Amino acid sequence: MSGIPTIDRQPEREHPAPTGESRPVNVLAIKIGGSLFSDKSVENSLDIPTIADYARVIAKIFREHRGRLVFITGGGAVGHGALRGNDDADPFGCIPLTKALADVRWAWTQALRHEGVRVLPLQLGAMSVLNEDGSFSVHGDVLTRVLDSGALPVLSGDSVLGADGRLHGLSSDRVPEFLVRALEPGLRVVSLTDVPGILLDGPGGKDVLPHVDPASPERAYSALWAKSPWDTTGALKTKLDALLASASAGAECFIMRGSVRSADYDHLFSPFGDWPEGVACTRISSRPSTA
Repeated sequence: MSGIPTIDRQPEREHPAPTGESRPVNVLAIKIGGSLFSDKSVENSLDIPTIADYARVIAKIFREHRGRLVFITGGGAVGHGALRGNDDADPFGCIPLTKALADVRWAWTQALRHEGVRVLPLQLGAMSVLNEDGSFSVHGDVLTRVLDSGALPVLSGDSVLGADGRLHGLSSDRVPEFLVRALEPGLRVVSLTDVPGILLDGPGGKDVLPHVDPASPERAYSALWAKSPWDTTGALKTKLDALLASASAGAECFIMRGSVRSADYDHLFSPFGDWPEGVACTRISSRPSTA
């Protein structure tokens, strides 16, 4: 292991951060939701050309911020299908999810390698267990070693062992809860999905809730709508639950629309106050948004 170069993930700063400014972003975790590359109503749907398009976007960010980027893939139809119809009486009944999401991670691994990215898919259930309250107890040394080596970790949901001795099928939306415990402070999570944020005017709306304080999330929860019948992981509520928990633990989190057409994500490492005008998103954080 002595031959592995160490990456300094602390961003360089010419001047100290002004009082009130949110802390620098040490690690950015980008999650691409399954709805962007899979039709969850179609069994085992996986849009390989779209994955390749997004892989080019991720590769560009990776090359500019090597050692500071984590990639999370949603499960899409493959992951949701693995949980549908499982026998709850079987304490290890959700084990098919492990294989299903390994397949999804591998699809992304192939696409990212095609773009020249040094990438390693990691299994969440091999790096964590669930405590009695459902929170993560983590073993994050493998993740930090991968980042220090200059490679891109690829994570997803998984079957994770709980304190009750059962396997629990976890959505990829919960991976940020693992990351905020496995990494040093300075985690930013950007969840790309098929909506521009939490919509106050319902499906197809344009009125995006701009900010959610984890200490008072009531307005965000009241804006959620019913999930689709083929969704097995709680849809936007699970995402909101996980991002609120992560923000409460110090992460800065965003929900925003993902796109590979004219997409420009160069600002994602910048302080939120420096983002371009007109970027629609819901920011979930207890920290100030500007200096």
